[in-house]
Amino acid sequence: MKIGIVGLGLIGGSLAKAYKRSGAMVLGYNRNRTTLGFAEMSGAIDGELTDENIKECDAVFICLTIDASVEWLKDHADDLAEGQIVMDCCGIKKRICEAGFALAAEHGFMFIGGHPMAGRQYGGFKNSMEDLFDGATMVLVTERRDDIGLLERLKELLKPAGFGKLSFMTADQHDDMIAFTSQMTHIAANAFVKEESRYPSGFPVGGSFRDFTRVADLNENMWAELIFENKAYLLNELTNYINELGRYRTAIENDDEEGLKDLFRSGTKSKRAADLKDPVLTMEI
Repeated sequence: MKIGIVGLGLIGGSLAKAYKRSGAMVLGYNRNRTTLGFAEMSGAIDGELTDENIKECDAVFICLTIDASVEWLKDHADDLAEGQIVMDCCGIKKRICEAGFALAAEHGFMFIGGHPMAGRQYGGFKNSMEDLFDGATMVLVTERRDDIGLLERLKELLKPAGFGKLSFMTADQHDDMIAFTSQMTHIAANAFVKEESRYPSGFPVGGSFRDFTRVADLNENMWAELIFENKAYLLNELTNYINELGRYRTAIENDDEEGLKDLFRSGTKSKRAADLKDPVLTMEI
């Protein structure tokens, strides 16, 4: 298997190392030539991905920002091979998938929207890991879900990198759920820790505080881009959350013990019901 990777940050670097671990040949591209050289010197890639050798790859992963991914696809659509799998790894899917599907139809390659559900607090190639995706789920956005041959190709492609499951959904389904499950939790945690005078330095806090604030340390550039890209869904979630917090505050202010208990019961019921829900469409690989 020969894999091409565009962008050797945390995700791209980890994909490179994971595929090298599996025995695949890996070609990489990075705008920063120092990073590219270090990746090759460290054995994460076998050489540089170029316009001349890109057609040789069984698949190409685009591990850039959304803007950069769209621009790369536009600039290199003519360099891609007929039927070649090209998968982005952006955290929001709608715009990149619209661009990718349109360019794929025009130029003949096979575009797949991808989002590896794995990561680390800090980015960059230096923080990449060969086992980052071991057992993780890869969310996939495809134009069709009834192409059995394509599903088998995707399973064969992604299993060597360590992924344990594939989850299929539309771009809108993905972005809606990401607003709720990821972007909201990061905003809530980041806002919560700003009361520095109350931050319990040295205090023996419990697991609930550590779990809740774990995602408060953000890369502001990356997260601002992702949030504005998903603005409509996220504003809806923020409105719902703020309104719900207001109900708790009102109950407490009014010494409404039964009302507070009802809110707790409702939240507990929702949590337990959510734990029993089946994914949209998930398969193990």
